[in-house]
Amino acid sequence: MHSPSEQDYIQQLSIDCVIFGYQDSQLSVLVPKLNFRGDFCALPSGFIYQNEGIDQAARRILEDRTGIKDIYLEQFRVFGDAPRSNIRFLERLIELNEDKLGDKRFDRKEFDWITRRFVSIGYYALVDINKVVPQKTELDESISWYPVRALPPMIMDHHEMVHSALETLQLNLDQKLIAFNLLPETFTMREVQELYESIFDRAFARNNFQKKILDLNVLERLEKKFTGAANKAPFLYRFRNEVHAQASTDVGAA
Repeated sequence: MHSPSEQDYIQQLSIDCVIFGYQDSQLSVLVPKLNFRGDFCALPSGFIYQNEGIDQAARRILEDRTGIKDIYLEQFRVFGDAPRSNIRFLERLIELNEDKLGDKRFDRKEFDWITRRFVSIGYYALVDINKVVPQKTELDESISWYPVRALPPMIMDHHEMVHSALETLQLNLDQKLIAFNLLPETFTMREVQELYESIFDRAFARNNFQKKILDLNVLERLEKKFTGAANKAPFLYRFRNEVHAQASTDVGAA
């Protein structure tokens, strides 16, 4: 393992990523479980090299965790409350894992570096969950998708980060036409509605919802989806090419 204090990182600044995926009518978040005794789960995180832009660092962290490069990425908030620190989390981790950590727990330089007050830049990402191969790091026991409203206990303020990212996603959904980054290339109108209902955690009236989405003028209607019953088969849609590039581009601050 490479000690953070020995890398050319900007001190006391980190990036935390809320990676949203959607499958089986469920909006989910990718969460690693740390490879230590105790329930230590955290958002995919990392540090920023001195010669690296913050968006570049976020893309690097996301690619390392998902195995894909073309990801919708947006900075949504900076977390910097004065009491924000890793020290309580690390002290508890060390207490439960003294035999596993061995002499590493006496590395005062490393402990001091990681327990200082950190300001964290929050990003959220929208991915096609079918294209993602979740990647563990050397610190992880596992990495899994969890429903956004049934997350495991997480360290520090990571639950607050997910809540804030979800609120930003809801605000930006129509204005920036970003919901379709969570869907496969082709989809039915019902699948779009189910996605919106998962994001907002409420039902929408079918006719009103369909009119609202079609009025956005961003979809191209294709042939009917094959179901074996032609009269009841729904139409397939896809994002129009001329607006697809804009809505799938990663951006900076919201």
